[in-house]
Amino acid sequence: MNIYENIIILNASLPDEEIDTAVSKIKEFITSQGGEIIKINIWGKKKLAYEIKRQKKGLYVLFVYKIPPLTIKKLEEFYRVFDPLIKHIIIKLGAKQVEDLEKVGVSSESGEQKREG
Repeated sequence: MNIYENIIILNASLPDEEIDTAVSKIKEFITSQGGEIIKINIWGKKKLAYEIKRQKKGLYVLFVYKIPPLTIKKLEEFYRVFDPLIKHIIIKLGAKQVEDLEKVGVSSESGEQKREG
Protein backbone atom coordinates (compact mmCIF):
# COMPACT_ATOMS: atom_id res chain seq x y z
CA MET A 1 0.00 0.00 0.00
CA ASN A 2 1.16 3.50 -0.80
CA ILE A 3 0.77 6.60 1.35
CA TYR A 4 -1.16 9.48 -0.18
CA GLU A 5 -1.82 13.07 0.81
CA ASN A 6 -5.23 14.38 -0.26
CA ILE A 7 -6.42 17.97 0.01
CA ILE A 8 -10.10 18.60 -0.60
CA ILE A 9 -12.08 21.82 -0.73
CA LEU A 10 -15.65 21.56 0.51
CA ASN A 11 -18.46 24.05 -0.03
CA ALA A 12 -17.96 26.63 2.76
CA SER A 13 -21.65 27.47 2.96
CA LEU A 14 -22.49 24.03 4.37
CA PRO A 15 -23.48 23.81 8.04
CA ASP A 16 -21.01 22.18 10.45
CA GLU A 17 -23.07 18.97 10.68
CA GLU A 18 -22.95 18.47 6.90
CA ILE A 19 -19.22 19.18 6.83
CA ASP A 20 -18.64 16.55 9.52
CA THR A 21 -20.87 14.14 7.60
CA ALA A 22 -18.94 14.78 4.35
CA VAL A 23 -15.59 14.18 6.08
CA SER A 24 -16.87 10.99 7.69
CA LYS A 25 -18.25 9.71 4.34
CA ILE A 26 -14.83 10.18 2.75
CA LYS A 27 -13.17 8.51 5.73
CA GLU A 28 -15.62 5.57 5.52
CA PHE A 29 -15.03 5.22 1.78
CA ILE A 30 -11.26 5.03 2.25
CA THR A 31 -11.49 2.46 5.06
CA SER A 32 -14.10 0.38 3.20
CA GLN A 33 -11.69 0.09 0.25
CA GLY A 34 -9.00 -1.38 2.49
CA GLY A 35 -7.29 1.90 3.34
CA GLU A 36 -6.01 3.21 6.66
CA ILE A 37 -6.43 6.84 7.72
CA ILE A 38 -3.22 8.26 9.17
CA LYS A 39 -4.29 11.87 9.67
CA ILE A 40 -7.26 14.18 9.08
CA ASN A 41 -6.68 17.89 9.52
CA ILE A 42 -9.45 20.43 8.95
CA TRP A 43 -7.75 23.69 7.98
CA GLY A 44 -10.93 25.76 8.03
CA LYS A 45 -12.62 28.23 5.70
CA LYS A 46 -10.40 30.25 3.40
CA LYS A 47 -10.90 32.56 0.45
CA LEU A 48 -10.28 30.83 -2.88
CA ALA A 49 -7.74 32.28 -5.32
CA TYR A 50 -10.42 32.22 -8.00
CA GLU A 51 -14.10 31.33 -8.16
CA ILE A 52 -14.81 27.59 -8.41
CA LYS A 53 -18.36 26.37 -9.08
CA ARG A 54 -19.65 29.86 -8.17
CA GLN A 55 -17.97 29.69 -4.75
CA LYS A 56 -15.56 32.33 -3.44
CA LYS A 57 -14.73 30.53 -0.16
CA GLY A 58 -13.98 26.93 0.60
CA LEU A 59 -13.35 24.70 3.59
CA TYR A 60 -9.97 22.96 3.27
CA VAL A 61 -9.43 19.45 4.65
CA LEU A 62 -6.18 17.45 4.54
CA PHE A 63 -6.22 13.65 4.57
CA VAL A 64 -3.13 11.44 4.85
CA TYR A 65 -3.82 7.73 4.33
CA LYS A 66 -2.50 4.36 3.16
CA ILE A 67 -4.50 2.79 0.36
CA PRO A 68 -3.91 0.26 -2.43
CA PRO A 69 -2.89 2.04 -5.68
CA LEU A 70 -5.79 0.61 -7.70
CA THR A 71 -8.29 2.18 -5.30
CA ILE A 72 -7.24 5.75 -6.17
CA LYS A 73 -9.27 5.63 -9.38
CA LYS A 74 -12.38 4.58 -7.40
CA LEU A 75 -11.76 7.41 -4.94
CA GLU A 76 -11.53 9.96 -7.77
CA GLU A 77 -14.77 8.63 -9.26
CA PHE A 78 -16.40 9.00 -5.83
CA TYR A 79 -15.17 12.61 -5.63
CA ARG A 80 -16.66 13.42 -9.07
CA VAL A 81 -20.19 12.62 -7.88
CA PHE A 82 -19.81 13.87 -4.28
CA ASP A 83 -21.82 17.12 -4.15
CA PRO A 84 -20.25 18.94 -1.14
CA LEU A 85 -16.81 18.69 -2.80
CA ILE A 86 -15.62 21.65 -4.88
CA LYS A 87 -12.06 20.55 -5.73
CA HIS A 88 -9.54 17.88 -4.76
CA ILE A 89 -5.96 16.80 -5.34
CA ILE A 90 -4.34 13.46 -4.48
CA ILE A 91 -0.56 13.23 -4.19
CA LYS A 92 1.43 10.02 -3.75
CA LEU A 93 4.12 10.57 -1.14
CA GLY A 94 7.65 9.50 -1.95
CA ALA A 95 10.06 7.78 0.42
CA LYS A 96 11.51 11.08 1.67
CA GLN A 97 8.07 12.55 2.45
CA VAL A 98 7.08 9.36 4.29
CA GLU A 99 10.26 9.59 6.39
CA ASP A 100 9.48 13.23 7.17
CA LEU A 101 5.95 12.27 8.26
CA GLU A 102 7.36 9.67 10.61
CA LYS A 103 9.89 12.15 12.04
CA VAL A 104 7.14 14.64 12.80
CA GLY A 105 5.17 11.90 14.51
CA VAL A 106 2.11 11.93 12.30
CA SER A 107 1.94 8.14 12.37
CA SER A 108 1.45 8.18 16.13
CA GLU A 109 -1.70 10.34 15.73
CA SER A 110 -3.40 7.48 13.85
CA GLY A 111 -6.73 8.67 12.53
CA GLU A 112 -6.87 11.71 14.76
CA GLN A 113 -9.03 14.54 13.48
CA LYS A 114 -7.87 18.10 14.15
CA ARG A 115 -9.53 21.43 13.51
CA GLU A 116 -7.51 24.53 12.86
CA GLY A 117 -9.27 27.83 13.02
